[in-house]
Amino acid sequence: MKKKYFFLWFLFSFCTFTFSQSKFVIQNKKNADKIKFKLINNLILIPVEINGVELSFILDTGVSKPIVFNILNVSETLKINNTEKIFLRGLGEGEPVEALRSRNNIIKIGDAINVSLDLYAVYNSKLNFAPRLGMPVHGIIGYDFFKDFIVEINYSGKYIKIYENDKYQHIDCKNCETLSLDFFNKKPYIQADVTVDAEKIPVKLLIDSGGSDALWLFKDKALGLTVGEKSFEDFLGHGLNGSVYGQRSKMEAFSIKSFKLPNANVAFPDSTSISFAKNHKDRNGSLAGNILKRFNIIIDYKRATIQLKKSKYFNEPFSYNKSGIELEHNGIRLVQEEKNIVPDIRSQRSNKDHTTPGGRLVFSREYRYSIKPAFVIVELRKDSPAEKVGLRINDVILRVNSKDASDYTLQEVTQFFYEKAGKTIRLKIDRDGEMLNFQFKLESVLE
Repeated sequence: MKKKYFFLWFLFSFCTFTFSQSKFVIQNKKNADKIKFKLINNLILIPVEINGVELSFILDTGVSKPIVFNILNVSETLKINNTEKIFLRGLGEGEPVEALRSRNNIIKIGDAINVSLDLYAVYNSKLNFAPRLGMPVHGIIGYDFFKDFIVEINYSGKYIKIYENDKYQHIDCKNCETLSLDFFNKKPYIQADVTVDAEKIPVKLLIDSGGSDALWLFKDKALGLTVGEKSFEDFLGHGLNGSVYGQRSKMEAFSIKSFKLPNANVAFPDSTSISFAKNHKDRNGSLAGNILKRFNIIIDYKRATIQLKKSKYFNEPFSYNKSGIELEHNGIRLVQEEKNIVPDIRSQRSNKDHTTPGGRLVFSREYRYSIKPAFVIVELRKDSPAEKVGLRINDVILRVNSKDASDYTLQEVTQFFYEKAGKTIRLKIDRDGEMLNFQFKLESVLE
C-alpha cells in the first residue's frame, strides 16, 4: 500500500487536511445550545459522542479534522472503519505517527450533530495525553465544529454557547474589542503587539486554544523577537511526535488593541520541534490558553471575526513553574487508610490500669486499602531547585507539605510549584521502594 503523509503540528493542536462538505446542525427549536466544559491546564475539555460512545475531547481552534487517540479499550465500540492508512507529523522530534482515516462517523456535541464526519484514529499507546492532564482525553476537535456555528467561549462560566449563523443576533459591546481573523490552511490568525525593550512590535499569531502556555514566539532578530536576558531552558509541552523544549522568559507587555497584559509569559520553542509550524511565512507564533482564558470570546468563522471581552481571569498574575518538576498521573498505588477506631470494653485485671467500672477500655484500629493515583516526575529542569536537592525522574510523590499527595488532583499538586519564590516545598517520594524526604525553596529565575 502506498503510504500517504499528512503533516500535523500541534501541542494538543494544529493540523491541515482536505475538507468534506459534512456539517454540524443543532437539533432543537432554539437553534442554539449551551455546553459546559472543564478548564484543565488552560485547555477546554468537552464531552463528545462518537458513534454512540461518550468521550472527552480538547476543543482546539487550530485543528481541522478530529483526531482520536487513547482508544485501545473502546475501538470496537467506536466502529472505526479502517479505510485508509496515513501518517501524522507534529511537534516534537520523533517519527511520524501512523493513523487510520475513518469516514462517515456520527459525532454529537451537546445538541449539535454531524452524521458524516471523517476522523483520524491513532492506535499508538504511547500517544496518550491523559497522564499530563490527570484525566481521560480521547481526542481533539476544532475546525469542523467552529466553521458551522457562531461560538461563544465563556471562560468565566466554563461554558460554550453555539448558535446557528443565521439565527444569531449581534449585540454592540462597549467594553469589547472586535478583530478580523485571517485564515491559512483553515487555521485562524490574529494581529497583536508585543513590547520588547520599550518597542511595540506587531505580530501575527495563530489562535491556539489547544495550547496551555500563554504565548509562543518564533525567534526573529530582524523583527526584534529575541529571548530576554533572563530566561531558562525548559520543557514546553508534549506534541504528537515527542516532547518540545525551548526557552521561557517574560516580556514587557502583550497587547490586543486596547487590552494590555504587562509582564506576560512567553516561550521560544526550539526550531527543530516546530519546523512544520513555520510553513506560514508570515506567522510569528501562537496565542494560547493562558492568555485566551483572560477573555470571554465570540468567534465567527463565517464572518472571519473574533470579539474579546475581559473575563474574571484578566488580571490574574502570570506565573510559572519555579520548582523544575513536571508531573504525570502514571498508574495507581495502593494506600493504607485508617477506617475507624472501635472501642472495646474488656474485663478488669488490674487496678493500676486506667479502667472503667467492670473493665478497661481498649481501642481497636481498623484499616482499609484504597487505590490512589500515582504522581510521577517525568521532566526535571537542569539546575532547578528540585534537581539541586537530588530529586530524579521517575520518583513517585507520596506527600506534599505533610499531606498525602492522593488527597490532591494532579493540577492541585502542580499548583504548589507555581507559588511565590521562597515558598518551601516538602516532598516525600518513593524511589524504587525506598521512601525519601526532600525539601527545597521555589526560585524565581525571571524576576
